[in-house]
Amino acid sequence: MFQNVGFVGIMMILVVVLILFGPSKLPELGRAVGRTLSEFKSSARELVGDDKEQEKENEGESSVLKLKG
Repeated sequence: MFQNVGFVGIMMILVVVLILFGPSKLPELGRAVGRTLSEFKSSARELVGDDKEQEKENEGESSVLKLKG
């Protein structure tokens, strides 16, 4: 989707953002984006960790059933 965005395209996007939000709001906007990304990453890691834990539990249950059967 963004494969064709070159240097000029990125510069145009940055200029539009600067015009829309102004120089005083950019640091605040950057912090908000950074917090959002870090929160998203931590949530994604938790989900992946939960899936791995559940797989281990399922493997443990199936091995116990094999031993009993």
